[in-house]
Amino acid sequence: MTETLVDLPAIGASPLFGLALTLGVYVGASWLQRRCGGIALLNPVLVSVTAIVAVLSLGGIPYEHYMRGAQYVGVFVGPATVALALPLYDNLGSIRRSARAILPAIAIGTLVTSLGALGIGYMLGASREVALSLAVHSATTPIAMGITEEVGGVPALAAAFTLITGLSGVLLHGPVMRLARVKDWRARGLGVGTVAHGLGTARMLQINATAGAYAGMSIGIAALLTSMIVPLVASFWPG
Repeated sequence: MTETLVDLPAIGASPLFGLALTLGVYVGASWLQRRCGGIALLNPVLVSVTAIVAVLSLGGIPYEHYMRGAQYVGVFVGPATVALALPLYDNLGSIRRSARAILPAIAIGTLVTSLGALGIGYMLGASREVALSLAVHSATTPIAMGITEEVGGVPALAAAFTLITGLSGVLLHGPVMRLARVKDWRARGLGVGTVAHGLGTARMLQINATAGAYAGMSIGIAALLTSMIVPLVASFWPG
């Protein structure tokens, strides 16, 4: 008997499959992290990506079929981004008092992370397309992909580098901050938000509301600066 009771490729072709799989896996991953005491290594995004890749690979489901439904998850990105304004509003007084230090800090952080990535890519012999895709790794994924496409990079690579950067920030920010003896939650939030974008900000919001507010603010400013820095560098980069 060669037929199986469940035809996964056929189920995967349904637009509802990608949406249901994404939401179901993420809810399960979030529950798992809470159940295990909030271990950073069990970050819901990391667990979800691993689980979804396993399901698609084992089930023989093409990525294009999965994305027919998974693309609708993007509908939630707008409300989630707007929701970041709430902790910002709660910390507006503190942000105003620190404005003179905030803007230079984010600008320097964005320059270092973008140009540093370009420099590392160049020294390792990466092509122009790969290096430019790497340069946007600290911007949010939609903006990173848009910038990369505009300057002649590879959007898919940019998305992968951005995801890896965000997950690295989630996993490593604690040890790095302790090593650097950074105890102020405002400074921690600025650093993580500038480097690790949305994933880092989500983690900061779980740990401390003030850090989450500063991280949320730095995302927008860092993305804006990245959208100016990378195209400028790309214009001088020999094609």
